[in-house]
Amino acid sequence: MQLTQKEKELLKDLKGQEKLCVEKYSQHAAAANDEQLSQLLNYLGGVEQRHLDIITKIDSGEIPQPKQTYSVSETQEKKNDCYICSDLLATEKHASALYDTCIFEFKNEQLRTVLNSIQREEQEHGKKIYDYMSANNMYS
Repeated sequence: MQLTQKEKELLKDLKGQEKLCVEKYSQHAAAANDEQLSQLLNYLGGVEQRHLDIITKIDSGEIPQPKQTYSVSETQEKKNDCYICSDLLATEKHASALYDTCIFEFKNEQLRTVLNSIQREEQEHGKKIYDYMSANNMYS
């Protein structure tokens, strides 16, 4: 499979974004005070690692197949967890927007389908974080 120079540059951007997501989820999971939040962030970090692996495969010429309730007390710990969630939600919004651009820019229909699948998962991550924040009065 032959990628255009623009597609290669977009993949570089996606790889950087996914690496950042993996790092953030890992660091924030370790810093979270609430065990449920830590587990959620570890899970989402694992999915982000899978996204990075898929983008790396695309960059090396492969066409991968697309993959078809919380509580925290009102303390400094909750403020810390709120910061973590706000940071990650912003990251997911940015990642989703970057995938949106790439979906329109890639010529290969199969790759657009793969990227679209990842974008949907990024949106689901944002929804899970939003749901956690909403359930814990962290989102206004």
